[in-house]
Amino acid sequence: MKNTLFNRRRFLKETATTATGIAILSSLPQTSFAHSVAEPRIKFSVININHGHIYGMVDAVTRGGGQLVSFYAKEPDLVAAFAKRYPEAKIAANQKEILEDQSTQLILSSGIPIERAPLGIEVMKHGKDYLVDKPGITSLEQLKAVRATQQATKRIYSIMYSERHENRATVKAGELVKAGAIGKVIQTIGMGPHRMSLSSRPDWFFDTKYYGGIITDIASHQFDQFLFFTGSTQAEIVAAQVGNVNHPQYPKFEDFGDVMIKGDKGTGYIRVDWFTPDGLKTWGDGRLTILGTDGYIEIRKNIDIAKSDAGNNLYLVNQKETRYIDCKDEPLPFGTLFVDDVLNRTETAMPQAHCFLATEMALKAQKMAQSISFGK
Repeated sequence: MKNTLFNRRRFLKETATTATGIAILSSLPQTSFAHSVAEPRIKFSVININHGHIYGMVDAVTRGGGQLVSFYAKEPDLVAAFAKRYPEAKIAANQKEILEDQSTQLILSSGIPIERAPLGIEVMKHGKDYLVDKPGITSLEQLKAVRATQQATKRIYSIMYSERHENRATVKAGELVKAGAIGKVIQTIGMGPHRMSLSSRPDWFFDTKYYGGIITDIASHQFDQFLFFTGSTQAEIVAAQVGNVNHPQYPKFEDFGDVMIKGDKGTGYIRVDWFTPDGLKTWGDGRLTILGTDGYIEIRKNIDIAKSDAGNNLYLVNQKETRYIDCKDEPLPFGTLFVDDVLNRTETAMPQAHCFLATEMALKAQKMAQSISFGK
């Protein structure tokens, strides 16, 4: 696949500074970056950095008590950008050097999506835990192999669902739902619009072979949130559709998808797309609505359009009140909980079964999705 150094540098610059397509970085204050943290509790490394999500992942684990000691990537320009951000990390000569380093417990990765599951299998076979960018698995065949290796090794295979774990308003919504603020959850509606930023995208971005399709990729966030907020442990896809409705120059690309889900404890609707207009002052107006028997919550993750450019906005309506909650100062517990799990062999950050089920639902929806077209 062809790539220019300019496009790679621009891609990393946008994803690391403007949070193009990233809920992770849009929800982090400047003071939360990796260089002002407590004494390290574990050591970790990074293999492959093809998406800028890796920066938010590293910072989350570092805030939780991890120490980044080394990293490896094939692309010199990506290595240079990462080394500038984390000068304390050693540049490894190859992937094997990191996998065989007995001093580390955890590997992070945001490689090309199709390569993430095979790497995770190797990581687990080398006795280490694995935290990977979404989509963490791009086919049902990969999922089967990952599950088998995870069961055999008992290592952690976790996917960074940053729209929930690293968005302060979504974390707050979890607390409110648990406290019964809206009664029993009936449905979630998750919207994941994104801006294309064509000139910044690598070639693999435009081919479903490499990223699994729009539902596998973007909608993995919404499946995670559906399962979490409804409490469902079983689910089926009612209907799904995908299409390339406005980018004929990229025939292997998908720019729209939506899904209806039925769980054992609630229902869900998901819509994802690549149609964020340039007039919006963020990469996408990501929203989540949680409907309960006694009220509802709406989260405006990245912006409150025509009102405020700030993210982490939560609206609560129930039998007692209608209230706006600014969640910019809410804590982000994922990093600490995840490091706890690495140390204690627990599942406090995210149960392994939940991680795999969210992925399975996205993969099944992608596979059964009808193709839509609106003609010329």
